[in-house]
Amino acid sequence: MMIGPPVALRRLRLEFGLFYIGLPLLIAVLFPPNWMFPALFALTGLGIVLLHRTPGFQWAELRYDWANWTLREVALFSAIVTAFCVGLIQITRPDAAFFLLVHRPEMLAFIWVGYPLLSALPQELLFRPLFFRRYHAILPDGRAAYLLNAAIFSFAHLMYWSWIVALMTFAGGLLFTWAYRQRGSFFYAVLLHAIAGNIIFAVGLGVYFYSGNVQRPF
Repeated sequence: MMIGPPVALRRLRLEFGLFYIGLPLLIAVLFPPNWMFPALFALTGLGIVLLHRTPGFQWAELRYDWANWTLREVALFSAIVTAFCVGLIQITRPDAAFFLLVHRPEMLAFIWVGYPLLSALPQELLFRPLFFRRYHAILPDGRAAYLLNAAIFSFAHLMYWSWIVALMTFAGGLLFTWAYRQRGSFFYAVLLHAIAGNIIFAVGLGVYFYSGNVQRPF
């Protein structure tokens, strides 16, 4: 028996709500801090399976227009993010400014190598191709889809219980979505995400993205 479009859309909305809202909320509210990253890795694995099973999706799509960006854009982006992050850490946590760079350069080097592959890449898979390819039928049109994507991306970081993290990830979500949708380059989205993340940790803002510092408001 074939499933009609209304039923299929309802199931898609339910799946979307569970994956992008229900599971992140569960992790943020119920999971102890030391369980957060294993839970996120499990969520990533589930997302990759869903993307693989998305009708019409092919992994080769991730190579499309991969070079549709310029070094000038990347340099400008890096300079703006660095200036913003330096200003933010000096205002909010001057004690943490450049902590890893000064005191644990070997740890920072490890993060710079690992973050692009272990964090930026899987996050981009979940919040760009999976979001727009699998759930396109239930998304709003135009810029509203970009705003929804950024909001969902920000909400996924609720586990840190930080308004700073929420604002930064919302802004980042808009930029990474622009790279993926407007430039058509998944690689560019991953590149910008990786650069932003590495700058965040070098400047010292990684203190807000450390599960050991999480303080729930309840």
